[in-house]
Amino acid sequence: MAKGFDRKIGQQAIMYAFAEEEEEALTSKFTQMNWRYGKGKVGSMELQKIVAAIETSAKRQEIVNAELYREMHALYHAIIEAMHGVTRGQVELGGMLRTAGLRFAILRGHPFENKAEGEWIAVAVYGTIGAPVRGFEHEAIGLGINHI
Repeated sequence: MAKGFDRKIGQQAIMYAFAEEEEEALTSKFTQMNWRYGKGKVGSMELQKIVAAIETSAKRQEIVNAELYREMHALYHAIIEAMHGVTRGQVELGGMLRTAGLRFAILRGHPFENKAEGEWIAVAVYGTIGAPVRGFEHEAIGLGINHI
């Protein structure tokens, strides 16, 4: 285990999402822990576009295997849970005339000392949400964690 590394996968995902750029200190710890990780950005008034962007990123960065239902299912639920936080429980954007500009981070690994607990996936999203008018938005954050 990386010395001084906190295994809280959600907390680590949030810190990674907050990071403006790749942070060597964080990613080297993820590598030492054999965690898979990736990040990206997405902006849209359509929830399905945000979900698709995060899923596509997770596949391209080989965080999940698109051929395995259980991995895609876990990722999907983590994304939706994270979006509940961003949208304050009303997982709707364009229909309510809201738009979101988000950075997201995805972590996958063993957050427990006991490997029998299995792998987990965390999706953290951070950015702005509001009316589709510049200056009419506020910060928001969401976190979703699911077992694989």
